[in-house]
Amino acid sequence: MTARKILFIVLDGISDRPCPALRGGTPLSAARKPVLDKLAAEGICGIMDTIAPGIRPGSDTAHLALLGYDPYKYYTGRGPLECVGSGIDMKAGMIGFRCNYATLSPQGLVTDRRAGRIHDTAALSQAIQDGVDLSKFGVEFIFRSGAGHRAALALSGDGLSHCVSSNDPKKEGVAPLTITAIRKGEREDKTATVCNEFVKQSTKILFEHAINKDRVKQGQNPANIVLMRGAGEMGDFEPFQKKYEMSGSVISAASLITGIGKAVGLPHVEVPGITGSQNSNIAGKVAAAVNELRTKDFVLMNIKGADESGHDGLAEQKKSFIEKIDPLLEPLLGLKDTIIIITGDHSTPVCIKDHSADPVPVLIRGEGVRVDDVVRYDEFSCAQGGLCRIRGVDLLPIALDLINKSHKFGA
Repeated sequence: MTARKILFIVLDGISDRPCPALRGGTPLSAARKPVLDKLAAEGICGIMDTIAPGIRPGSDTAHLALLGYDPYKYYTGRGPLECVGSGIDMKAGMIGFRCNYATLSPQGLVTDRRAGRIHDTAALSQAIQDGVDLSKFGVEFIFRSGAGHRAALALSGDGLSHCVSSNDPKKEGVAPLTITAIRKGEREDKTATVCNEFVKQSTKILFEHAINKDRVKQGQNPANIVLMRGAGEMGDFEPFQKKYEMSGSVISAASLITGIGKAVGLPHVEVPGITGSQNSNIAGKVAAAVNELRTKDFVLMNIKGADESGHDGLAEQKKSFIEKIDPLLEPLLGLKDTIIIITGDHSTPVCIKDHSADPVPVLIRGEGVRVDDVVRYDEFSCAQGGLCRIRGVDLLPIALDLINKSHKFGA
């Protein structure tokens, strides 16, 4: 038999380096994970450079590569993808930014880059949308809240550029930066001026907003400034269905991944209780993926909690999260007519608390797979597998061949 569908699971930041706290193992190799190990034993394994050897991938460039969209061709910045994921209808040529609500002291210093990890900023975002006026520049904007302290800003109008800097100082106790052009030109200068005006007007609105006044009274950090970064120009993506002749969906709590999916034409599936953190409803994601495969050819599912532990430098927590999600993947063992891919988008070693260029483990399980001798899903074992070492852009073509959707090269 030949499978007809693909379930693509990205365990965000799952890969790691040897950890002294785990006696030289990685969280993945040290964890008890019988389901992942069984899937590895029933499939073919390898390791993968999501972009290329020695290149540290962002989650954005990594997911583009995994979907077969060369990031060197399509990627200009994270902002537009965050905008799409936040519900903004981005047209080609629009400029997008990823944003944080942050706390600015009366002395003009950034004291909390996440504004006390504020939730439900919809009223603040609406006040900005209603109150900021950029019409004197001939520019329109859309500002939307994301999850928690996150938000997104899209600019449209003539003479704009994505080649501008950020006002985020990336640390606390210092003043926000002035946004500047990072390339000489009238378009860049205009965009920098527009962005600084947006920050100026929105900050005044936020300082005077009742929500922030209440937060100060309650001893909470107010969300009284918007920090902007990740500027990019929205590209024109070939639709996934046209590119691969498959229908599909994306299941993710992260607005970035949702945005990437939507940008290529993969609709987002809403799942109650998914958070992108340790407390996410993973069982709900798995059930939703299985349900989607009844009517769709392809499902991309992102599970993010391990990445959070890596950024926080918590090896035991990362190991525990792997052990938590493993039994929740058990329904996949009975999935028929489907190629299952499980991999990471990048390594997030607890020793550096950031992404690294270390290759990630990958497994492919399903009908037609040449099963190798690997019986454990981890960085060390998968390196011995039959897939050997591949790139992120190679992965989906391999799966397409397994479901007999590849086109012959030559006669």
